[in-house]
Formats: sequence, structure tokens, C-alpha cells
Amino acid sequence: MSLSDELVLSERLDRVLLVTLNRPSRLNAWTDELEEQYFDVLTEADANPAVRAVVVTGAGRGFCAGADMENLKAATSGSLKAAPRNRARDLPLTIQKPMIGAINGVAAGLGVVEALYFDVRFGSPNTRFTTAFVRRGLIAEYGIAWLLPRVVGTSRATDLLLSGRIVGAEEALRIGLLDYLVKDSDVVSAALDYANELSEFCSPHSMATIKDQIHRAALSSYEGSVADANKLMLQSFRLSDAGEGVASYLEKRSPEFLDFP
Repeated sequence: MSLSDELVLSERLDRVLLVTLNRPSRLNAWTDELEEQYFDVLTEADANPAVRAVVVTGAGRGFCAGADMENLKAATSGSLKAAPRNRARDLPLTIQKPMIGAINGVAAGLGVVEALYFDVRFGSPNTRFTTAFVRRGLIAEYGIAWLLPRVVGTSRATDLLLSGRIVGAEEALRIGLLDYLVKDSDVVSAALDYANELSEFCSPHSMATIKDQIHRAALSSYEGSVADANKLMLQSFRLSDAGEGVASYLEKRSPEFLDFP
């Protein structure tokens, strides 16, 4: 199989893994085969101590145009036979490493859901979002009714889900769908620079723990979150990363944190 035939490309750049959805002729529209390859890459990256952060982008003009329309057509006609799913649809949320999105064009429907799975999102002036589901006679799929309000707020999420309207880059930045807006040609390199900074200066164990804290706190009370943090803080004091973090600051040098096992 040539690189042009692979649905997902991956490239190790020091301690950062660059992952590219690779169906540019279809604006990287989602299929079961693409999902399987993408999840394989993410699972391997999560298990590899040498990978400290993951950047995900799309090949060509778009990030992901959502579910492939041919698959949707088959589903609505009753001719699509659902294959057994070996892994949860939201597997990207379980990745312990930082997940950075370089949203290089349109993200529609399922593509928006995939973007919401990222911890941090970079975009360019060409970045656009549309939930799209309502304009296809569908419902708010794949947990987006839970995810989107936690990013942009309930009323904005309701607007975006009920209208399916297109959100441009400036609005996306203003409401929180994007965290950084850069020049079109810089979106991947800016995301890689950010990921490299995390991999160089931030404890992998701390980042994994903080991601887990954030996910669990969303389903907890404030008091429960504080109690959890107090317990984890005491545990962190006993790890070598805490000693290294303090020592590197006092010695005015970059930290040398251990890889996350």
C-alpha cells in the first residue's frame, strides 16, 4: 500500500506525533476504515512512552467533512450493515497524551465532534465549523449535545445545533471552538510548536493526571474535585517529576521529566 492509499498518515517529529486524516478528495469524510486506522494510530501513540503529544490535522483543503455521504445514503435506505464496533466512538477522549487539533479547513457534523475531542484547537482564516446534523434530518449525534455546551455554553450550542449554520474562524475563536487563530499556512506548524513546548517543558505524568482530573471534574461537584486534587497533590509530591520540576526552576535550566509509562 502506498502512502496515498493510507487513510491515516502518522509521522514522529521528536516527541510529537503528527497524524493526518488522508482522504483529501472527499474532504477527509469519515468511514469505518478511516476510524479503525485512526484509532490504531492513537492507541499506539498512547502506549509509546516516547510520544508526549499528538497533533491531528487533515490532508488537503479540509479537516473532516463528517460522515461519508455514501455511507449515510446506505444507512437511510436500510442497506448499510453496521459492523461490530471494537472500540468506543469517543476513544480520542481517553488518550492520556495532549491531543492538539490543527483544524485546517471545514469541520462538519462528525468532524466537529472529532474536533471537540481535542484538548486544544488551532485554526486558520479558512477554518469553518457546521454541526450540520439538523440539515440532514439527523439528531445531535455522538455525544455532541454533551460536549458542545461545555465548550461554548448552552445557548450557543443550542443555536449551532438547531441551525446547523456555518461558523467562521473569527467567531469560532470568540466562542471557544478555536483556542488559537493563525495564518492559513501556519496552522500545522503552530500546533506542532505548541505540542513541542508541552513535550519539552511539561511533565508527561502531570499532563495525563490533569486531563483525567478535567474529565472527572465535569461529572463531579466542586467539593469532590477539591478532595480529588488534595489526594493527587500528596501523591505527586512523592514522584520524581515534582523534585525535578522544582530543581530545574531553582537551577535555571529546562526540566528533564521521565517519559510517561
